Order: sequence, then C-alpha cells, then structure tokens
Amino acid sequence: MAQLLDGAGELGWVLLRSVIRFVFMVFNNCAAIPSYCLYLVLLQPLRIWDSSAFWHIEGILFKWLLAMVSSWGWIAGYTVTEWGDDVRPISEEEAMIIVNHQSTGDVCTLMMCLQDKGMVVQKMMWLMDHVFKYTNFGLVSLIHGDFFIRQGKAHRDKQLIYLKDHLEKYYHSRNRKWIVLFPEGGFLRKRRETSQLFAKKHDLPHLTHVTLPRLGATHVILKTLLAQQENGSVSSEFGTPNQRGNKRKGLQWVVDVTIAYPKARPMDIQTWIFGYRPPTVTHVHYRMYPIKEVPVEAGALTSWLYQRFVEKEELLTYFYDKGSFPPQDGQKEAVSRPMILDPVWLCAIQSFAFASAYIWYSVLQYLYCCLF
Repeated sequence: MAQLLDGAGELGWVLLRSVIRFVFMVFNNCAAIPSYCLYLVLLQPLRIWDSSAFWHIEGILFKWLLAMVSSWGWIAGYTVTEWGDDVRPISEEEAMIIVNHQSTGDVCTLMMCLQDKGMVVQKMMWLMDHVFKYTNFGLVSLIHGDFFIRQGKAHRDKQLIYLKDHLEKYYHSRNRKWIVLFPEGGFLRKRRETSQLFAKKHDLPHLTHVTLPRLGATHVILKTLLAQQENGSVSSEFGTPNQRGNKRKGLQWVVDVTIAYPKARPMDIQTWIFGYRPPTVTHVHYRMYPIKEVPVEAGALTSWLYQRFVEKEELLTYFYDKGSFPPQDGQKEAVSRPMILDPVWLCAIQSFAFASAYIWYSVLQYLYCCLF
C-alpha cells in the first residue's frame, strides 16, 4: 500500500510539473514570438536603409528565441556532451552541417549545442520538414528565411528547384554562413526498413542506427553555394559577391554531426515541453571536412555521403556498446566536453522577452484607445 501511495505521489508530481512547464511555455511563446515579429516590423525602415544591419539584429533576436527553447530542456536536466572536433574556431567561416535524424528532439539538441559557437545560430539557415512550418516556431523560421521541404517522390524534383531558388534569393542577401540539413530525409524509425530494402537491392551497407542519405538537397547546396573550377573540383579562390560587393569565400567546411541518445531512446519535442523524462545527457559528435575534400559530381558525392553515414553507423554502434564515442586518430582516449549554458544569460533573455511583451501590450493598448 505504501509503495502504491509513493508511486501515485510521484506520478502526481510528474503531472503537476508537466502542467506547470506547459503553461510557462505557452506564456513564453505568447510573449517572445509576437515581440520578435513586432520588433522587426518596427525596424522595417532600417531594412530599407541598411539591410545588413537589419538582418544582423534579426539574427540576434533569432538566437535568443532558440536559447529560450534550449532553456526548456536545460531546466529539465537535458544537457549535451560534445565529442570529436571543436567547431568553434570555424564559427566565422561558411559551413554545411549534415546530421543524422532520429526524432523532433534533434532540432532542439542542435539549438542547444550551437548556442556557444559564436555567431553560428544567428547566421544559420535550417532545412526542415514542412510540418515544422505549422508549429509555434513556424512563423519565426519563415521570417528568418529557413526552408521547409516536402518529402516524397511526388514533390522531390520541384522541391529541389525551390531550394535552389531559395538559396539564391536569401542565403547571401541575409548574410547566412551555416546551413543545416538532415540528408536522411526523415526520422530513423520511419525510414529504416525502406532504407535497408534499398541497400539490399543495390548491394549497399546494411545500416541499423542511421539510414542511407538522399543526395538531392546536399547536391543542390554544394552546386549553389560553391564556386567550381572547370574540372568540377571546388575552388576557394573565387567568391560570390554579397550585397555590398564584398567577395565571399563560399562554403569552406562540411561539419558531420552525429547525435546519440542514451540506450538509443531519442528525445522528442514533447519531452522537451513536458519534461517527464529523468535528466538525460545527449551526446553530439563533430567531424570537420575541408570543402576541398568534398566531391561535387553527383556520383562521387553519393559515394562520399554514403561513406559518412557508414561512419555514423560505426560511431553509434560503438557508443551504444561502450557509452562513449571512440577516440580520434592520435588519441588514446576520447575526450568529451560538456556544453554549458549560462543560467544568468538565460534568465536575462527570458526577462527581456516578458518585459518586451508587456511594453508592446501597453503600446498597442494605448494606440487602440487613441483610435477607438
């Protein structure tokens, strides 16, 4: 009887905490997202006068919004430990991030672990499934210039054309430097069986912890954002001019990011919102490739991309067996780095969001009274 009461009490506490978190996040969204939009409306004259300054400010506000999402997980004890290469030294250079995709929580994990990487978050463009357009954050991503891609054979060719047009229109004009995509084209649990059947049919590696990546979006990004020499290799000597006429070097790196969850149990967005799972450490492994090592021709790029996901499979197999990632070349033991968020900074951002909401509410209420 005592055990039953203890279990009921624990369940009641979890439910109460989940309700409190949900209510807070509703207020958080109602305060932060409209404030973000209204600030950008107020700054429209600056966009006409100096669009670079406008998008710089927008990027800062965007980073703060993502920090709020990160704080939801941080408060619940969901943290990140990083392994492999340190990407902070290249935070000012242009890069493409390729990530394995297990659940909606992957996006939240990236939002958290990239917060301390300089200006990466504010100058980043995301490629996400079109379903995210209809979430609470969809409007923010639309304004920021992220791209929502529809999956499926019926949409594939058109979507790649739309992606190319989107990159040409928004990537350089808004001074984006990092672009994030999930080459698998869907969640692991949904694509694993189909991927394994495809691999068996075409004599490709059998993968369990990742699926075979799709080439389309990766190929379009490389062809659009790189200057190429006649032999098809990448040239870093020829940049593309930005809106001020300064030459950009184009993509300089491909950052291969592998996300691993303890016991292969992915976090999802519901977990981040309600916080019903015990404190969990998500592990993120980075490996950087200079862009000159990345082929552009479709056949060679397909082989290169497949090899990266075979390596991801090996990394995840090792992790689920040992509880850590393998050491890099030249290391006897793998070195991990806990990713730390400053709680004072998070509190300051949350305070700014709620203060902004109060100010905008007062301003709009005053204007309403004046007009009506």
